[in-house]
Amino acid sequence: MKFFFCLFFSLCVLCSSAVNCFSLDREAFAVSKYDLNVRIDPAQQRLGVRGKITLRNDSGTPQKFAVLQISSSLNWLSIRTKGKLLQFESQSYNSDIDHTGALSEAIVSLPDAVAPKGTIDVEVAYEGVVPLDATRLARINTPEDAARSTDWDQISSQFTAVRGAGYVTWYPIATDAASLAQGMDLFEVLSRWKTRENAASMHLQLAVSTGNNSEKPEVLVNATSCPIAHEQGLEFIADCTYRSLGAMVPAFVIANYEIIERPHIRVHFLREHDAAAASYANAAEKVVPLVTEWFGTPARKAETADLADPDAAPFESGSLLLTPLAGLDSKLGGLVAAHQLTHAAISSPRPWINEGLAHFAQVLYLQQEKGRQAALEYMRTHSSALTSAEAERQDLPQTENKEANQSLINGADEQLNRAKAMYVWWMLHDLIGDKALKKAIASYRPESDKEPSYMQHLIQAQTQRDLEWFFDDWVYRDRGLPDFKIDSAFTRKLLPEGYMVTITVENLGAAGAEVPLIVKSAGEEVTKRLLIRGKSNVVIRVETLNVPEEIVVNDGSVPESDITNDTFKINPAEIAK
Repeated sequence: MKFFFCLFFSLCVLCSSAVNCFSLDREAFAVSKYDLNVRIDPAQQRLGVRGKITLRNDSGTPQKFAVLQISSSLNWLSIRTKGKLLQFESQSYNSDIDHTGALSEAIVSLPDAVAPKGTIDVEVAYEGVVPLDATRLARINTPEDAARSTDWDQISSQFTAVRGAGYVTWYPIATDAASLAQGMDLFEVLSRWKTRENAASMHLQLAVSTGNNSEKPEVLVNATSCPIAHEQGLEFIADCTYRSLGAMVPAFVIANYEIIERPHIRVHFLREHDAAAASYANAAEKVVPLVTEWFGTPARKAETADLADPDAAPFESGSLLLTPLAGLDSKLGGLVAAHQLTHAAISSPRPWINEGLAHFAQVLYLQQEKGRQAALEYMRTHSSALTSAEAERQDLPQTENKEANQSLINGADEQLNRAKAMYVWWMLHDLIGDKALKKAIASYRPESDKEPSYMQHLIQAQTQRDLEWFFDDWVYRDRGLPDFKIDSAFTRKLLPEGYMVTITVENLGAAGAEVPLIVKSAGEEVTKRLLIRGKSNVVIRVETLNVPEEIVVNDGSVPESDITNDTFKINPAEIAK
């Protein structure tokens, strides 16, 4: 297939000379700046874009050709530089980075080769429709209803909600193909794209046609700033700015919303969902004191917008949460709000901090409401997916710097940023205590986070403990998960009373952790904490008043690859007199 494409491309009038197609690098260029005028016509499901983008050559060699990609439901009209038309070849390119499962790709012949780190401004024009489309999920045999409730993006007269790259490619990007059928392939491609676009900014002028609709819809955009002008004729005009596309997925929503306003949250809801909206707003306000205590007062109002499909998968980016309020269990309102309000209180360019703290806040909320055991049970709901994800990663072929490249600090694996990072913050909370961790978080400044070890140094400044080993095993490298095993236990009777248990605990995994060890007897539990480095063992002696019956290592506060060997039963007949 690649050979025939090369043959065709080299013969095409697009170029004045033959092209070495095998050297085409789709990820050579990154878009460092967007300045787009976007017109949306919900009645026609149409989106039209005119604007300028700045391309930066991130490769190590001069590049004469650039690749630009948009959703396959959109069509390229023109590409220019300095007002002059550029020749380009447009083709369909299969990729699950878009909900249609394909991209409309333009291979552009540039007037001159762009040197490494060099830039070129390009004017683009494209348009088309954005209908509901779950093709990429359907072709991996996802049930139709589940697929449509996951890829719910669309422009329509009834309800419009569109997310950006990874869902709908409505602004130009440049990536290699991504496939949902190939394990973590889509997340890896998105990770590379986000890394390259981390400093990219977007200025967006959004014009929305309201037609002759007597009920003027509300326009929501999850930008860093986005003042929306008063109606001009039959349009809404929004002027929006995104500071970093690597940290935020641009999204817009257009719907006939009603609003509930609270001091720290604004809830936009659809008709007949007023009770659910009020319940969520009230739950959110009750969570504010906890969030403020740990992460500071929310710097902005959290925005929540209702989704029309009651089964739709929630989505959060920036200060905007899109979720079906009608399908939200009232008992989960505080849990969801803790996550959302934490994002409103603290932000970080590093996903393991940004998402990890938001999930950690949910665990703190459950601990406050129902106790530590409820918090541990919630974390266990994430542990199976984390265990599977880590097992897959450990089975990948060994490559240079594999552990560092797959780490929390470098990777963009959503499962790790949510589940593993949540555990990391909980383990730090157990390691150094609430007071020290709160002080470290309060001293965090995202603009100062220039080095991977920045957060480690803030935390270590609040404690006398050396945490280099912890960050090395859990943040800077992906060493997998620990696997604790109680290797042996010897019990003897003490005089005049009590018992001494000598316990050997082994960590079969490569990641170390401090873990609780619990010795249980009738009416008594004795808990000790053990630091067990990877591939090592520790011997500890524990005294009990009553006859020890069972030993348990790990109460669920540390994720493990295997929990079947965490319990050891003591045989009373083997207790030494």
